[in-house]
Amino acid sequence: MRYRAQVITISDKGAWGERIDTSGPALKKVLEKDFDVADIIIVPDEEDRIAGAITHAIDEMGMDLIVTTGGTGVSPRDVTPEATRAVIDHELPGFAEVMRAESYKITPHAIISRAICGIRGRSIIVNLPGSEKAATECLGFIIKAIPHALAKINGDPSDCA
Repeated sequence: MRYRAQVITISDKGAWGERIDTSGPALKKVLEKDFDVADIIIVPDEEDRIAGAITHAIDEMGMDLIVTTGGTGVSPRDVTPEATRAVIDHELPGFAEVMRAESYKITPHAIISRAICGIRGRSIIVNLPGSEKAATECLGFIIKAIPHALAKINGDPSDCA
Protein backbone atom coordinates (compact mmCIF):
# COMPACT_ATOMS: atom_id res chain seq x y z
CA MET A 1 0.00 0.00 0.00
CA ARG A 2 1.27 3.45 -0.88
CA TYR A 3 0.31 6.10 1.65
CA ARG A 4 -0.75 9.66 0.79
CA ALA A 5 1.15 12.68 2.13
CA GLN A 6 0.60 16.43 2.34
CA VAL A 7 3.29 19.06 2.87
CA ILE A 8 2.14 22.25 4.58
CA THR A 9 4.56 25.17 4.62
CA ILE A 10 3.96 27.63 7.44
CA SER A 11 5.34 31.03 6.54
CA ASP A 12 3.90 34.53 6.65
CA LYS A 13 6.20 35.71 3.87
CA GLY A 14 5.58 32.58 1.81
CA ALA A 15 1.80 32.92 2.14
CA TRP A 16 1.98 36.61 1.18
CA GLY A 17 4.19 35.93 -1.85
CA GLU A 18 7.21 37.69 -0.35
CA ARG A 19 9.43 34.59 -0.15
CA ILE A 20 9.85 31.55 -2.35
CA ASP A 21 9.22 28.32 -0.48
CA THR A 22 12.20 25.98 -0.82
CA SER A 23 11.60 23.65 2.12
CA GLY A 24 8.17 22.49 0.91
CA PRO A 25 9.40 21.39 -2.53
CA ALA A 26 12.49 19.74 -1.02
CA LEU A 27 10.32 17.74 1.39
CA LYS A 28 7.91 16.79 -1.38
CA LYS A 29 10.82 15.45 -3.42
CA VAL A 30 12.01 13.30 -0.49
CA LEU A 31 8.52 12.01 0.25
CA GLU A 32 7.70 11.15 -3.37
CA LYS A 33 10.04 8.17 -3.18
CA ASP A 34 7.65 6.38 -0.80
CA PHE A 35 4.39 8.36 -0.76
CA ASP A 36 1.84 9.85 -3.14
CA VAL A 37 2.27 13.56 -2.35
CA ALA A 38 -0.38 16.23 -2.93
CA ASP A 39 0.39 19.79 -3.98
CA ILE A 40 2.09 21.87 -1.28
CA ILE A 41 -0.10 24.15 0.80
CA ILE A 42 1.32 27.42 2.17
CA VAL A 43 -0.36 29.10 5.14
CA PRO A 44 0.64 32.06 7.32
CA ASP A 45 1.85 31.69 10.91
CA GLU A 46 -1.67 31.76 12.36
CA GLU A 47 -2.75 29.00 14.70
CA ASP A 48 -6.28 28.66 13.33
CA ARG A 49 -5.08 28.58 9.69
CA ILE A 50 -2.45 25.94 10.48
CA ALA A 51 -4.91 23.78 12.44
CA GLY A 52 -7.47 24.19 9.65
CA ALA A 53 -5.00 23.14 6.96
CA ILE A 54 -4.00 20.04 8.96
CA THR A 55 -7.56 18.97 9.71
CA HIS A 56 -8.70 19.61 6.13
CA ALA A 57 -5.86 17.49 4.75
CA ILE A 58 -6.73 14.60 7.07
CA ASP A 59 -10.49 14.82 7.50
CA GLU A 60 -11.47 16.00 4.02
CA MET A 61 -8.63 14.85 1.74
CA GLY A 62 -7.85 11.58 3.52
CA MET A 63 -4.09 12.15 3.84
CA ASP A 64 -2.14 9.59 5.86
CA LEU A 65 0.85 11.80 6.61
CA ILE A 66 0.99 15.55 7.15
CA VAL A 67 4.42 17.13 7.19
CA THR A 68 4.59 20.76 8.26
CA THR A 69 7.64 22.95 7.76
CA GLY A 70 8.16 26.15 9.69
CA GLY A 71 6.89 27.80 12.82
CA THR A 72 8.55 25.46 15.33
CA GLY A 73 11.00 27.88 16.92
CA VAL A 74 10.70 30.44 19.69
CA SER A 75 9.77 33.55 17.74
CA PRO A 76 6.46 35.16 18.73
CA ARG A 77 4.81 34.05 15.44
CA ASP A 78 6.00 30.42 15.77
CA VAL A 79 2.73 28.66 16.65
CA THR A 80 2.87 25.43 14.66
CA PRO A 81 3.25 23.21 17.77
CA GLU A 82 0.22 24.85 19.41
CA ALA A 83 -1.86 24.39 16.25
CA THR A 84 -0.76 20.77 15.97
CA ARG A 85 -1.40 20.02 19.63
CA ALA A 86 -4.94 21.39 19.23
CA VAL A 87 -5.83 18.84 16.53
CA ILE A 88 -4.02 15.63 17.51
CA ASP A 89 -5.48 12.74 19.48
CA HIS A 90 -2.12 11.44 20.73
CA GLU A 91 1.47 12.66 20.65
CA LEU A 92 4.32 10.65 19.13
CA PRO A 93 7.13 12.07 21.26
CA GLY A 94 9.80 9.67 20.00
CA PHE A 95 9.74 11.22 16.53
CA ALA A 96 10.43 14.74 17.84
CA GLU A 97 12.97 13.45 20.36
CA VAL A 98 14.98 11.70 17.65
CA MET A 99 14.84 14.75 15.37
CA ARG A 100 16.16 17.02 18.13
CA ALA A 101 18.82 14.55 19.30
CA GLU A 102 20.17 13.89 15.80
CA SER A 103 19.98 17.57 14.84
CA TYR A 104 21.89 18.52 17.98
CA LYS A 105 24.84 16.55 16.60
CA ILE A 106 24.83 19.05 13.71
CA THR A 107 23.98 22.29 15.54
CA PRO A 108 23.37 23.26 19.18
CA HIS A 109 20.41 25.35 17.96
CA ALA A 110 18.44 22.13 17.50
CA ILE A 111 17.37 22.23 21.14
CA ILE A 112 15.41 25.41 20.42
CA SER A 113 12.93 23.43 18.31
CA ARG A 114 9.47 23.02 19.81
CA ALA A 115 8.31 20.65 17.06
CA ILE A 116 5.83 17.97 18.02
CA CYS A 117 4.51 14.92 16.21
CA GLY A 118 1.23 13.18 16.72
CA ILE A 119 -1.70 11.12 15.54
CA ARG A 120 -5.09 12.36 14.39
CA GLY A 121 -7.46 9.53 13.63
CA ARG A 122 -5.39 7.20 11.45
CA SER A 123 -2.92 9.83 10.26
CA ILE A 124 0.46 11.10 11.44
CA ILE A 125 1.42 14.76 11.72
CA VAL A 126 5.11 15.72 11.82
CA ASN A 127 6.35 19.26 12.53
CA LEU A 128 9.66 20.04 10.83
CA PRO A 129 11.90 23.12 10.93
CA GLY A 130 11.45 25.85 8.33
CA SER A 131 14.86 25.76 6.71
CA GLU A 132 15.23 23.43 3.74
CA LYS A 133 18.40 21.82 5.11
CA ALA A 134 17.06 21.23 8.63
CA ALA A 135 13.64 20.07 7.39
CA THR A 136 15.04 17.44 5.03
CA GLU A 137 17.59 16.28 7.61
CA CYS A 138 14.92 15.86 10.28
CA LEU A 139 12.60 14.01 7.93
CA GLY A 140 15.50 11.74 7.04
CA PHE A 141 15.98 10.81 10.70
CA ILE A 142 12.42 9.47 11.05
CA ILE A 143 11.14 8.56 7.58
CA LYS A 144 11.89 4.83 7.87
CA ALA A 145 9.62 4.54 10.93
CA ILE A 146 6.64 6.32 9.38
CA PRO A 147 5.20 3.51 7.21
CA HIS A 148 5.39 1.05 10.12
CA ALA A 149 3.70 3.56 12.44
CA LEU A 150 0.97 4.18 9.86
CA ALA A 151 0.40 0.44 9.45
CA LYS A 152 0.01 0.03 13.21
CA ILE A 153 -2.30 3.05 13.50
CA ASN A 154 -4.43 1.53 10.75
CA GLY A 155 -4.79 -1.80 12.54
CA ASP A 156 -1.91 -3.98 11.36
CA PRO A 157 -2.06 -6.90 13.83
CA SER A 158 1.40 -8.32 13.07
CA ASP A 159 4.06 -8.40 15.76
CA CYS A 160 6.70 -5.70 15.76
CA ALA A 161 10.08 -7.21 14.92
